[in-house]
Amino acid sequence: MLPSVTFLIAATLLAVIPGPGIAYVVARTVAGGKTEGIASTLGASVGGMFHVFAAALGLSVIVAESALAYGTVKYIGAAYLIYLGIRMLVSDASAPDQIVLSSRGSWKVFRDGIVVEALNVKTAMFFLAFIPHFVSAERALAPQFIVLGATCVLLNSTVDLIAIAIAHRIVGSSAGKATKQRLMGRLSGATMLTLGLLVAITTREG
Repeated sequence: MLPSVTFLIAATLLAVIPGPGIAYVVARTVAGGKTEGIASTLGASVGGMFHVFAAALGLSVIVAESALAYGTVKYIGAAYLIYLGIRMLVSDASAPDQIVLSSRGSWKVFRDGIVVEALNVKTAMFFLAFIPHFVSAERALAPQFIVLGATCVLLNSTVDLIAIAIAHRIVGSSAGKATKQRLMGRLSGATMLTLGLLVAITTREG
């Protein structure tokens, strides 16, 4: 089963809209370079596929319907984003002359990407709200959901990689390199902190 043209157009348009995923991978690129940016994208992709399989198995429905489950996952995810934002800000402030800010290594960044995306309840809500419009009741639902969900994850990852290349080019240019890294590091840390706070106050309808 291949995704329909209508689905691909809609999913592509949604993928290119800037959101928390792009903000996160750009922050990691600023902090640790293109390699860590790519690692964060791969981690987010794995986290995204967690939601795809969870939704296909019906687990995301539990989160969507249960206020307790939704709140628990939401606040854990928000706390983790806030922690990452504070870590970037503190690291940047304590080492202003470092060329590479808050570099954590590809494996740790990959793991962070999985955690951040797996705890993003909005991803689960998105899959449950968007994908059912494109499945056929005449065929098994789970395989369709997995194919369409994986397509969304692939499109999102492609857009993230483009954002990483742009961020790397901006930070990596020789003119004022260290200054730009410090500035973007602070902005990225503040962005992560803001995302965490927004996740914490958002509602299922928001």
